[in-house]
Amino acid sequence: MSAADRHAWIEPGAEDLGGGVYRIALPLPMNGLQAVNVYAITDAGGVDLIDAGIAVVQAREQLTEGLRQIGYELADIRNFFVTHIHIDHYSLAVELRRTLRNVIALGEGERANIVALHEMVRGRGNRIFGGDLHRLGAAELAAGLAAEGQPRGIPRFTDWEEPDRWLTDGTDLDLRTRTLRAIHTPGHTRGHLVFHDAAAKILFAGDHVLPHITPSIGFEAAPHRLALSDYLSSLRRTLALPDARLLPAHGPVTGSTHDRVNELLAHHDLRLAEIHQAVLAGHATAYQVAKAIKWTRRQILFSELDLMSQFLSVNETGAHLEVLTIRGQLSHQVSGDGIDLYQAALAR
Repeated sequence: MSAADRHAWIEPGAEDLGGGVYRIALPLPMNGLQAVNVYAITDAGGVDLIDAGIAVVQAREQLTEGLRQIGYELADIRNFFVTHIHIDHYSLAVELRRTLRNVIALGEGERANIVALHEMVRGRGNRIFGGDLHRLGAAELAAGLAAEGQPRGIPRFTDWEEPDRWLTDGTDLDLRTRTLRAIHTPGHTRGHLVFHDAAAKILFAGDHVLPHITPSIGFEAAPHRLALSDYLSSLRRTLALPDARLLPAHGPVTGSTHDRVNELLAHHDLRLAEIHQAVLAGHATAYQVAKAIKWTRRQILFSELDLMSQFLSVNETGAHLEVLTIRGQLSHQVSGDGIDLYQAALAR
């Protein structure tokens, strides 16, 4: 696949997926990710959206134009079914609700993140950018992030309002043309949901299963140390569903969710093995391990990553170390100054 073909999905406009479902790519003002997919489920009475995009003018304009291409206006949106709390999925729904009175639904597991985000807005801590880095042995990286401030390109969003409806695992959403089942898939965030349409054999996967990249793990305001363990369990839960067409939040629509889930499980098996070997070589903290292994599809050094990517890498390394400890391959202790230290588990 050429680079142009690989990125064709980010082009504006509405892609007809059949059965009254459309994919609308909205721009993201971020380094790395260039767009997020919003899916429109249409009928004669209006439209329901899976995810919403980020609260910036360009995203609102492209959502407006995409809906007009298929015969709708912003005022025709009835529901936002949001896969998770991240700004590129949630914030435009909050902004539009103020004037259009749309209903926002979000996974019950995101309550802790809403509370933590409210605390951050009040200036009572920011655990996303640097708060856990001391524990991971990366105090110098935390200092660099603090000096850099708000990550470049990401707008400051302070209105983390609650949804109108909290969705629990297994909730059936009876829309006018189909039924979607909300399925709890924690890992990317603690309250992440996918929406499964069994009759149409499609899965609105959010960031749980992405076709070209591996989702970040546990990048949220209320981080969870066992996020990777949760994620791997969620991937296996997805395999237990009938295979479905993959409708991801980032990347093109692809034919098989199961094929990509198996690739993701294999990737994490490889990463766990690499991290285990790094600890056996004497690297004791998540920061040390992250600097000892290669990153991205291009297999680049940790030092070649930007600061934000370094943070994500250390955070994910810590999550992998937790899984290896749970599996009994490593042992863990905390130093006198609160840093997590790992070593090979003693033979029994």
